[in-house]
Amino acid sequence: MLTYVISIQVKTPEQIIEYYQARFQIEFIFRDAKQFTGLSDCQSPHPQRLDFHFNASLTSLNLAKYQAYNCHLSSQPFVFSMASYKRLQLNRHLLSTFIDKLDLDPNLILNHPNFPELLSYGTLAA
Repeated sequence: MLTYVISIQVKTPEQIIEYYQARFQIEFIFRDAKQFTGLSDCQSPHPQRLDFHFNASLTSLNLAKYQAYNCHLSSQPFVFSMASYKRLQLNRHLLSTFIDKLDLDPNLILNHPNFPELLSYGTLAA
């Protein structure tokens, strides 16, 4: 296990708050990467393969956040939940599979006013 020690000269209470806010955001990144993108699932002893795996996991998390941010249209602040994003993509895939397998008219379903509600079924409220 890699451990990094960083020594920082803290001068003001505001800096302490700033560092803890940054640390909190970093912990969210690693939590999401472990739970949803398989950050801790690689069993290779080779450093190059581990680097590739870690980069792929964190990149997939960043791409999910980027796509969610680009789809954010409301005036409210952007809040990201990887669990909700994953559920949204699962619902999108499931509805697409139903449309294909049941030979339904895609335009009729995709343009239905309740379609966004079906996509967001099971997502967390922000």
